[in-house]
Order: sequence, then structure tokens, then C-alpha cells
Amino acid sequence: MGRGDGSGRLVSPEGADDTGAGILHVDMDAFYASVEVLDDPTLRGKPLIIGAPESRSVVSSASYEARRFGVRSAMPVSQALRLCPAALVIPPRFPRYLELSAEVMALFHEITPLVEPLSIDEAFLDVRGVRRLWGSPGDVARLLRARVRDEVGLPCSVGAAATKHVAKMASTLSKPDGLLIVPEAATTRFLAGRSVSELWGVGPKATDALAARGIRTVADIIDSPPAMIDRVLGAALGARVRQLAQGVDPREVETTRVEKSVGHEETFADDIDDPGVLRVELRRLADRVGARLRESGWEAGTVSIKVRFADFSTVTRAQALPETTAVGQRIGAAAIDLFDALDRRGPIRLVGVRAEKLRPSATAVPTLWDDDDDWRRVEGVLDGAAAKFGRGSITRATLLDGHVKDRRKTGQ
Repeated sequence: MGRGDGSGRLVSPEGADDTGAGILHVDMDAFYASVEVLDDPTLRGKPLIIGAPESRSVVSSASYEARRFGVRSAMPVSQALRLCPAALVIPPRFPRYLELSAEVMALFHEITPLVEPLSIDEAFLDVRGVRRLWGSPGDVARLLRARVRDEVGLPCSVGAAATKHVAKMASTLSKPDGLLIVPEAATTRFLAGRSVSELWGVGPKATDALAARGIRTVADIIDSPPAMIDRVLGAALGARVRQLAQGVDPREVETTRVEKSVGHEETFADDIDDPGVLRVELRRLADRVGARLRESGWEAGTVSIKVRFADFSTVTRAQALPETTAVGQRIGAAAIDLFDALDRRGPIRLVGVRAEKLRPSATAVPTLWDDDDDWRRVEGVLDGAAAKFGRGSITRATLLDGHVKDRRKTGQ
């Protein structure tokens, strides 16, 4: 796929065939950096790093001028500045980004009701039913790009294809500020020469494992025995990857998205090697996760933790619960069990807790945990206090000891 810095860009000419390409993927270009340029035009053309200026912060986004030096999101700001010493570091302004994201999404909904937001700066649109209003998929894509630029002031890239998977690949290849259309009949031809790493679900390790067997392109996957692909990727992922390689992706644009997980992370101002302090932080994060679950009416079937060490190596561990829950006490207990089982090889800079395999709340169902009703009442009081006085106005006494001062919260 594109290298993320705008090199290797592919775009469709005016009047390109758009037959059957009714799924659009719209992706704002270097969104945070573009917003900063919109609000301060003197920044145009300069390498920008969006991130807190503290030495331990990470890059939230970077302009294409900075990306050409190798700067990437989630990279430590200190490393980014070594790669691009001339870059300007700009603290993120998330309320402003959310404001403009809402404007962009509202514009999408003026074109079609079938909009599936994926994040603050990208969405899928199904435009197959709006031909009489707005024209062919290519016409709609060009209209969207023009309106986003003229009415919001920001650039975006659009991929148009018959499936969500190919549309997203196309938008990435067209960046920045481009449009790439893959007509339905050209889907397999378009895919054939792409790297296997561009297929959804194929990460670096799987890419290397496939390459070791001479499988480097999508065409290689199609030409390989299914059993070989399954041995490398596993049966489930192997079957999905073979479908995607053939241009098959049955996913529809979903106008109502269900959260697949809820999590919080925290990066510490100083690395921590005290297990007691880290357990307190895990409980605190678990309480925040539980509060979000209760607020949104979900319960978790699995709890996972993320631990990043001082050398930036990261491990994740997950544990299935015997019963779904939205009780922070239960989530915290599972998180601590996972943490205690870790091979801790040094000081820790970040911990995170995530609730996964979410299901609609079923509080009326009898629970295996006898004291869950008591914990629900306790956490209900915490929820009420948070709504009235703000989160942290009332907390567990067990969280007061070992509380980490001056920490920097980075996740959600």
C-alpha cells in the first residue's frame, strides 16, 4: 500500500470507469496536522509533529512533510525530532479536531444516510442508492472531495470500489488529496499485484511467514494451495484472507456501529517498577472502563491488559471471564491476575486495561459472583457522583495509597 508519506501515489483520471464502485472510503489527509494548517496558514509546507512537547510523549499525527523523514504516529516525539530536527511540535487540540470531524460527518450525511464512521477522520459511505440525486460513484466522490475542501477547508482522499476492503486500500494508495476508483470488474486485477501485507488482518509476522514460503503478492495467495495458507495463518484467518484476495468482502456499510471494546491507558511521567503502585493504577483504569461500560449499556466477556516497558517493548494479555460483567471490581481483579502472571523485565512506562467481547447488559440474569449486586450499588454511587461532581470526586480508599502523581493520561 502507500508508504504513508505520499510517495507512490495512485489516482484515477477524470472520467475513469466507476461501474459497480458504489462503496466509498473517505479518509482525511494527516487530519490533525491539516487542521493546524487551516487555523494557521503560516504552517503550510512545514514539517509538523502533533504531540505534547514533553520528551516522553508520542506523535499523535504528522504532516506529510514530516512523514517523508520517517516520522510516524505513535513514535516517541524525541525519536521523531531526531529523524526530522526541523519539525515544529504542536500540542494537540482535540476539541477542535472533534468540531471539524463533526462538520465533515454531517456533510457525508447530506449525501447519503448510509455512513459508517470508523474514527474521527475516516468513514465508509454506500452511494449505490443516490445516483439520481448526485450521479455515479465517481461523481459523488469528486463532489465529496470538493465540498470537504470548500466548506470545511480540509483535504481528503477517497477510494471507490465494490467492497469496503478494496475501497480502503484505494483511498490509502491515493493519498494525499487523491481519488482512486476500482471498477468492480477490475477488482481481482487491481488486487493481484498488491503485497499480502495490504490485506486486512495480515500483520508483519504473517507477512514474513508467508514470504518465507514464497508468498508475497495477492496473486501468490490465489495460486497457493489453501492448506498452505491455513498452515501459516490458521484456518479462520486463512479462509478470510483467501476471500479478500479474490475480491470477496460481504461486509455492508453499518450505520450503527457497536463498540467492540472499551479501554483506557496511562503513560507515566516516570517509569515505575513498584508492583503495588502498578496494581493500584490497573484498578483505577478498570474502574474507568467499568463506568464506560455501564454508561453505554454493555458488559465484557474478556479483559485484556497492555504493558509497555521502559525500552518500548509491549506485551498484551487477555483473560476470558466466567460471566460477562460491567463491574469495575471484577475487571480490575482480572487485570491484576494478568499483570501478576507477567514476566516483568524492568520498569514500566504504560499500562492499559481493555474490556472486550462486549454484549448488551444483562443485569437481571443471576450471577456467579454473589457480591456483584453490592458492587453494582457501590459503583452506581460512584457513577452518580461522577455525573454530578466530575470523575474522581469520590473514589475507593484502596486507590488512594500508591497513587501516581503527575501522570499523563494518553488513552481511552
